[in-house]
Amino acid sequence: MATIPPLAERMRPNTLDDYVGQKHLVGKGAILRLAIETEMLPSLILWGPPGVGKTTLALIISKQLNRPFFSLSAINSGVKDIREVIEKASILKEENENLPVLFIDEIHRFSKSQQDSLLGAVERGLVTLIGATTENPSFEVISALLSRSQVYILQNLSEEDLLELLNKAIKEDSYLKDRKINIKEHESLLRLSGGDARKLLNVLELVVNAAGKQDISITNELVMKHVQQNMAIYDKAGEQHYDIISAFIKSIRGSDPNAAVYWLARMIAGGEDPSFIARRLLILASEDIGNANPNALLLANNCFQAVNVIGWPESRIILSQTVTYLAASPKSNASYEAISKAQELVASTGDQPVPLHLRNAPTKLMKNIGYGKEYEYSHAYKDNFTAQEYLPENLSGTLLYNPGNNAAEEKLRERLKTLWKGKYKY
Repeated sequence: MATIPPLAERMRPNTLDDYVGQKHLVGKGAILRLAIETEMLPSLILWGPPGVGKTTLALIISKQLNRPFFSLSAINSGVKDIREVIEKASILKEENENLPVLFIDEIHRFSKSQQDSLLGAVERGLVTLIGATTENPSFEVISALLSRSQVYILQNLSEEDLLELLNKAIKEDSYLKDRKINIKEHESLLRLSGGDARKLLNVLELVVNAAGKQDISITNELVMKHVQQNMAIYDKAGEQHYDIISAFIKSIRGSDPNAAVYWLARMIAGGEDPSFIARRLLILASEDIGNANPNALLLANNCFQAVNVIGWPESRIILSQTVTYLAASPKSNASYEAISKAQELVASTGDQPVPLHLRNAPTKLMKNIGYGKEYEYSHAYKDNFTAQEYLPENLSGTLLYNPGNNAAEEKLRERLKTLWKGKYKY
């Protein structure tokens, strides 16, 4: 008997109309759909979490444009493989055939030299590159390749999307549609999927197969009974990647160095990229610690640099030192909240005029009409401070930075209260 493909593979859609999710990109009139329908498709990078349809979308694009589809995985492909694909594309061009789509899964794992080897073919239009990545392409894709590609962000599938997938599988799959399957409760199925369509269908198939040929009524209890012992260990390429990093970050934010270093060890055991971990620590040091302990950002930055210089396995020690320090440090998200409030204020109030006394006056005309007039140079005053207005007139007195409740920021609060004498309600 021939091996039956997995349910996720059997349910892979062939057209944009059958594709579930990403309506902002491929819904009626959406930007990527228009590019496909008008055959004005640039090389592109699909950035999003695992299981949201990056590979499927690349296949659909190739089919709809009637273009040959070449696929490489960054895990097991090298420069030699890329050159072979480019050579095939050159032959197609000479024969006036449709030029291919080159899909590269996990393009963020390609080295600089591997990415460099793609540039010429992309520039000459020999291939339309579609790269898939779960990591921020700004960090992982070389700037020359990034500038020649359009980045599209794929979003997590919604509950509605996931339920649609479940119902389609039960009704349309050639093997499941002949079974009597009733989903009484779906919460465990969705929770275990983590928003990953592939994992959702894998879990459904596991539960259905466990029931044998009999009718099945799926409940949360039944799902957990059959799936819990089969759940995948940490996998940096997908499954629990986002769950583990979430637990890691939340443990540091919650000031638990023991849990934090445990999750660090889980990532190490799963083969996570040390640079990815160090970069997340750098963000956390500012977002969750900030001015409660400015040294945290310095240490995290040094950690990021050191990890990239020292290499593995020694950099695990540097990561551990930084993780335990950040977890034990006082916490504040006041800076993070300040910029969020400021951006909301800009969005709601528009381009408020810069006060005349704060404007630059490089020409005589600008000086004559008042640019820079009455500006008070802070260093010319006692304690290097003078209470002049720095916000636009309509926003005067708006409090955006409210120091956190910790020793370091309490000192900042008291200083600001003394200087501004009630203007801002600290």
